[in-house]
Amino acid sequence: MAQLSEKPVVIITGASAGIGDAIARRFAKGGWNIVAVARRKERLEKLAADLAGTAQVAIVTGDVTDPETPKKAVQSAMGTFGRLDCLVNNAGSGKWAPVKDTDDATLDEVIDTSLKAPFRFARTALGVMGPGSSIINIGSVFGIVSGMAGGAYSTVKAGLVGLTQSLACDNGANGIRANLVAPGVIRTDMTDAYWESDYFQRTNHEVTPFNREGTAADVANTVYFLASQEGSYINGQTIALDGGWTTTKYVAPAALFAERIKK
Repeated sequence: MAQLSEKPVVIITGASAGIGDAIARRFAKGGWNIVAVARRKERLEKLAADLAGTAQVAIVTGDVTDPETPKKAVQSAMGTFGRLDCLVNNAGSGKWAPVKDTDDATLDEVIDTSLKAPFRFARTALGVMGPGSSIINIGSVFGIVSGMAGGAYSTVKAGLVGLTQSLACDNGANGIRANLVAPGVIRTDMTDAYWESDYFQRTNHEVTPFNREGTAADVANTVYFLASQEGSYINGQTIALDGGWTTTKYVAPAALFAERIKK
């Protein structure tokens, strides 16, 4: 084991882009060292270079669905920093289709990436975590309230809520917390291609009672708060970060008063 780092240490999966990248930068700003896990080594190297002088970043290149990747990540944390204070399970699959159109290959991919991988990472991390540590899963509002074509995606995100609650129940007495952040739609490389489409606007923005879009920074700030001392009595919770999408029946005036096309 390495000499114990004075800074707290976080493992972040899917750290090479989008929300994962934003989370890594927020933890670095808060004084943490980072184990960044993703498939794209060049992007992880850029992240490490960008944060040089602010945080030390240990890179673990691998697919989260590989059972060996959680072991490599935890070994990297302990071997480089001598401690692990937080696990952020951010990597996930964005495959969407109705149940009737979802084949087994797609089902397996979504389950392996978005549920089995977080389960394995949590199981492995718990072997070295101590009191004051936490596990934060990144889910989705579609795990709280499903939508059209939710299929495997919504099913697995709901399962992630159950995993979070189980972790909180089993480990809270030992001072280890677990929570889930469930973002609404956030503009990243994954959503950018269809962000401006009429369908996307109607099913997301026009039913969200807030005057701006959610950002990756919003997610990162919430995750960081949950990992910090300020959030240290929050356990077993699912926090919907969605501008009110899941808790209201809002319809934008433009949609509410639009003239219905009569056939």
